[in-house]
Formats: sequence, C-alpha cells, structure tokens
Amino acid sequence: MAERLLQAHHVSDLCIGKPALRWLPPQSTIADLEAGGGRDDAAVAVWDGSEGSDVAGRVCMADALLFLCADDDNLASLAAALQATLSDLLAAGALQAVRRIDPDASVLEAVDAFLGGAHTLAVPIRERWHAAADRGKLCWLTVEDVVRFLLSSVGVFSATASRSVTELGAVRPAALAVAAGDSALSAVPLLRAALASHASVAVVAGTGTGSPARRLVGEISPSALRSGGVASVAAIAALSAGQLVSFLDWGGAPPAATLHAVRSRLRCHNLLGMLDLLYGGTTDASSSSSSSSSASSSSSSSSDEDEDIVDANGRKLIIASPHRHGSSFLGRRRAEEATVCHRGSSLVAVMVQAMVHRATHVWVVEERELVGVVGLLDVLRVLRHHLVAGSGCGMHPDLD
Repeated sequence: MAERLLQAHHVSDLCIGKPALRWLPPQSTIADLEAGGGRDDAAVAVWDGSEGSDVAGRVCMADALLFLCADDDNLASLAAALQATLSDLLAAGALQAVRRIDPDASVLEAVDAFLGGAHTLAVPIRERWHAAADRGKLCWLTVEDVVRFLLSSVGVFSATASRSVTELGAVRPAALAVAAGDSALSAVPLLRAALASHASVAVVAGTGTGSPARRLVGEISPSALRSGGVASVAAIAALSAGQLVSFLDWGGAPPAATLHAVRSRLRCHNLLGMLDLLYGGTTDASSSSSSSSSASSSSSSSSDEDEDIVDANGRKLIIASPHRHGSSFLGRRRAEEATVCHRGSSLVAVMVQAMVHRATHVWVVEERELVGVVGLLDVLRVLRHHLVAGSGCGMHPDLD
C-alpha cells in the first residue's frame, strides 16, 4: 500500500491550486530581481517564457546577496554589481538546478528527480487547474510539497514513520557549520552550498576554552538573508557569524546601535561605496562618535539580558536578540531558535517540525551540542528506501 501511494498519485495531484511561477529573462539584472519582490520566499525562474523551452535555472534574492558578497570588487562597488545579470548569477554558481517534469509523472518519479540532484521541479500548468490564460505557464514543485503530501498520508507507513531518525539512518553530519566568532564572509561558500542543498548554516560556539564541543547558538538561513535585502550584504561584510545571526533576527530592521556598528565597520574596511548606497554616507566624525556612544550605551543596558557564548579561542561574544528586548516581527521564527530534534526523535516528529516551522532541515542536538542534521532530502531518501526498495525485495515495506 505504501509503494502504491508513491506510484498511483501523480505530480498533478500536488500542483492543484499552485500559482504560475514568476520568471525573468536571463538578461535581467539583480536590481530587477529585487524590484520585482526579491525578498519574497518565492524564487524566480530564469526563462524566456516560451512554451516548451527549458528553464535555465532558479534564483532568489539570497543567490544575489551571496553573489555580491563573494567578490571583493562587488563589495567595493555595490551599485555597479547590482547591474549584474541573472546569467551572471548562474555562471557564478547559483546552482538551484531545475528539472521539467510531466504532470502525469508519478510522485515516485518526482522523489527520484529530487534525489537525483534536481533542486526544484517545473511542472506545466493544465487548463483544468487554472484559467485558459495560464496555458504554457509553469509552476514550482518543491521538496517541501512532496514531504507535506507524504505527511498527509502518514498512516499508510506509520510503522516506518514512528521509528527514530537514528535507527532509520536519516541523521548525517552537520558539515555546514561556522564558529560564531568567525567572519560572516567566511561563511559565504557554506551558505552557497546550503542554498543549493535545501539547508542552512549552523552557527556554533565552544562550551569553554579548548572544548571540542559545538554548542548550537543559531543558524543563518537563505530565508533570513532574503528578509534583510541588500542590507544583509553590509552585515555579512562587517560582522561575525554570531553577530550576523543577531542582525538577521531583527528581520531587516535592526536598532540604531546595530546600524551604527555596521556603518563603523564598513568605514574601517573602506567600503565607502556600500556605505553611501545603503545608508546615504554618514562618514563624518560626528557620526562615528555618535555610533561609538550609542553602541556603548546599548551594550551596557543590554548586557544583563544578552547571552554570553564562547568561541574556539575562549573569547566572549554577545548574541543579542530582539525578542529579549520585547520586539517581534509578524511571527517570523527567530534565527537563534533553530528547529531541533534529538537522536531518538521519530521520523514523523521531524517531518511535522519541518512543516510547522517551514524549515528544510532539523538540527540534531544532545544537551545543546550539535551532533547532526536531518534534511527533507534525507526524509525522502529514507522513505524511498523503506517504502519501495524494501517491498521490491519481497519484504513488508514497514518491516525492512
């Protein structure tokens, strides 16, 4: 029965009600991407819009932000870098691979496409789903869509879903991790890898001088980067990874003291072009003095509320949170509140956590120490093996 769930249902069953994807031609610029709603979660297809033509790729504002951060020339001349084209993004490694799939393909074929390297699937829209005006258009099918579909039918494979993620072999090492005290720029290659693999970068700190333990203190996710817009580039250039978590936690609207600190560090790095574009200059000495005074005042007033963490060299770092200061922003999940589970958590519990928090992965921790991660692709891999491969060997799919 579990195998039939994957083979009898079609991709079209998962696409009912989905909107047509938004697309831009390859010659469009990063500025066009941002102006067209680049901060939204929805990614943009790099496509000419012609029926039957291939989609060159899939990009979102996080791709653009990481492109801007990956090159010293881009950081030095941000205004010029914003005129780079979407083709430039793809050539520079914005590899969210897109594969077109027929609406009549089975869900199993979609699972195999994801496990075979497709980041997202492009599905032709049928007239019976939408108005005739949508003929020739495409919609996205994501890993999240497939996992949500499987979760809605969890009773069919409850024996497998109730087993622990460790027992099922779904936990893998958390390789995408950066120390809280490291430069946020050093995390850019990890963030690009995370974006291409439905993941985020864990931010970790030691529990004391010389301690090998990695305590999870937050995460840097592509969605959090998008919420900050181009200002996230300045934060990445100026802050440590731990401080970037705090910056992103404000949802793109950090307090004045934080902005002063970013401006000051941009001046120190001689990134005056970025400073002028994002903040209108403010390079005079009085601004610098005001920045120092404001940051000092903020530090002294919040030191009792912020949490001290220790990096690999034993230095204390302050990770401030807007929620410790009574702020909120439309219910967005805190960057510091990364979604976590334990080695003994059941597969279905992890699936539920991921869907509830709109996360593509769940970190595995034991007493706050990071020991691994379970991604949605890991969930698909495990279910593909236990529900199909097991039954193909003459075994009950839930007793493999």
